[in-house]
Formats: sequence, structure tokens, C-alpha cells
Amino acid sequence: MGSVNTRNNKLYLDFRFKSVRCREMTTLEDTAANRKRATAVLKRIEAEIQLNQFEYARHFPNSKNLLKFDVYKSAAEGSETSETKCDLVRVFVEQWLLERKAEWRPSQLRTIEDILTLYVLPRFGESAINSITKSEILKFRADLVEGSVFSKELSASRINQILSPLRVILNDAAERYDFTSPWKSIKPLPVNRKPVHPFTLDEVFKFLDFVRPDFRCYFLTRFFTGMRTGEIDGLQWENVDFERRQILVRESWVRNKLGPVKTKTSLREIDMNELVFDSLTKHYQQSEGHGFVFQTAGGKPMNNKNMSYRVWYPTLDIAKIPRRNPYQSRHTAATLWLASGESPEWIAKQMGHANTNMLFTVYSRYVPNLTRRDGSAFEAFLNKNIEGKL
Repeated sequence: MGSVNTRNNKLYLDFRFKSVRCREMTTLEDTAANRKRATAVLKRIEAEIQLNQFEYARHFPNSKNLLKFDVYKSAAEGSETSETKCDLVRVFVEQWLLERKAEWRPSQLRTIEDILTLYVLPRFGESAINSITKSEILKFRADLVEGSVFSKELSASRINQILSPLRVILNDAAERYDFTSPWKSIKPLPVNRKPVHPFTLDEVFKFLDFVRPDFRCYFLTRFFTGMRTGEIDGLQWENVDFERRQILVRESWVRNKLGPVKTKTSLREIDMNELVFDSLTKHYQQSEGHGFVFQTAGGKPMNNKNMSYRVWYPTLDIAKIPRRNPYQSRHTAATLWLASGESPEWIAKQMGHANTNMLFTVYSRYVPNLTRRDGSAFEAFLNKNIEGKL
């Protein structure tokens, strides 16, 4: 943040523009009224800088600082002087996106582009890529935490998501232009893991009893396969193998487009239990048997938001089941599999996890309540083996 200071009883403005500290004298004497006027001017300047609309020469046409910003003008025009060997951030980002976009799914690319457009470029776009300092990054993060960027507070996970592309960009630029990345020792903000609220088996069947008949197969499949929203919405009949009783997860419906699944391990085969197999068989017989398994009258996948507010939440209310989002159906599948004693490795494979870590860190605490075995199995083992020994 800039400030209004005084020198020889005259006020001057102290602010940063394009990573350069600027001090501009005014003709105003140091009085309360003049400080108020100068503060208003400073706020207007900082707002224009934030919106990338600030024109230095318009505010300070006779300033010596104008010469400093010829460096940035030259960089934008492709000058090769020693002072401007590095691109502006916006120039580097444009090339960086072209080079890296093949690595991302369409939904990931859209997310990164949105972050850069809304947050990163308005703040750093006109700075030389090698001029950004660690303190400027920390100030940017602090502004995100305080909500001063868009006048609203952001969660720690969202702030980490915003900073992630900036970190990669600066590290890539440092390697390309041989300068030290300012990201050294900057750690992500600590994030509290979102609590999971799986359904009990009684709640699952109660929900299925109350839900609209035309949505029963959809939700039954979600509850007993652990499929992600995009995976079940993008499921097509060609990927339902009734002979082997498997659902083949090959694509995902995200941002109204059919694309690749979330990760490599998400490409998997889910074994259908009897309930899912019978429900999908009946659904197949009642449908045309091609295209998307669950679709609208127009033949497109269901709109998840529309489904949630027109079917999911009203059903929970009618059945008097505590509200939770539809993604909890995936957590429910995991906890029910664990409670039934299935192999953790098999469950991880069904869920599309790379290993069993997620099961033990997120879901295992629910298992004792479901199985009523919280320590009793080991107690029985001890009792059986210590008889007559103590």
C-alpha cells in the first residue's frame, strides 16, 4: 500500500508501479485538508494500477520517473538491451501457456487461464518476469487473504490454487533466463481438510425409497460404485460391460464437455455388485441403450447443479436426512466397503486412488462406528491366546 508523506512541509506520494518504488512531490502544504486530498489521489492511482489502467505520464507529465518506465516499454517491443533481456510477465505467460497446455485437461487449462486473467496478470502483468520479489509475492498473498483484491475473502485452498500457476511460471522463467526464483521458502497456506459426511446404509436405502423413480438408478449407482460426478455424468453405455459386470471409467463430463478423467489412476474398471448390476440392467432395457447412460430428454448428460437443487436436496429434506452435497455418495461407497471388510487395495482401485493412503487418513475413522468392532477384534484375539497363560 502506498502512503502520503511530507518533505520540507510539502506532501509527496509514495507508491509502487511495475515493481518500482515511486515518490512524486506535490505542491500541497502539509495540512489535514491537503492530506485528505492527497490520500484520495493516491487511492485513485492505486485503483488504476490494480486495474492495469494507470498512465504515469497523464498523472505526472514532468516526472523524472518516466525515464524508468521506458525500460518496460522497450521490453514489450522486443528490445534486446541488457536491461530488458527478460519478458514482461504477460508476454512470458502467453508463450508459457502455448508450451504447457498440452499437459493439461481442458478443464485444467480453463481453470489456469481464469486464475491468470483474474488474479495474476492484473497484479504482475506489466512487471519484468525477473523483477518480481519475494516480498511482492507475500504482499499479493496477504491481499488475497484479506480479501482486498476482489473485496471478498478467499479460502486457504483457493489462495494456494491461485498462487500455484504463479509459482510454476516464476520457476520456469528463472530456469530459462538464469535468475534466482523469488519463490524460495514460500510455503503453501495450511489447509484444513474438508470433513466428509458419508451416509449410513440405512440413510442410503431411505434416500432411495424417497427419490424420484427416474433418478433411482442414477443415485443407486453413485452410492455403490463411488464414481465421481463427472465420471457418472459422462458414462456411456459402451463402457458398461454387463458380461464382466464392470463399469469402465474412461471419460469425464466437466464444464459441459466430455474429456479425459482426473488422473491416470482414474482410468479403471469398477466391479458392479448385484444391486448396481440389476438396476443398470433394468435401466438399459427401459432406455435406448446407446449414448449416455444417464441423460436428459435432449440426449445430453444431466446438469449437475440442476439435479442437485431439483432432486438431491429436496429428497434429503423429504426423507429428513441431514443435508450434504452429492459428492458424499462417493465417500459413502468408500466407508461401506471398508466397513464390510473389503481389501483396502481393492477399494483404492475401485475409487481410482493411487494407493491406500486416502482410505486410512480420510475414511477409516468412520469404520468403527459402522462395524461396531472398534478394538473388539484384537480383544477377542488376546482372550483366545492368553487363556491359561496368566
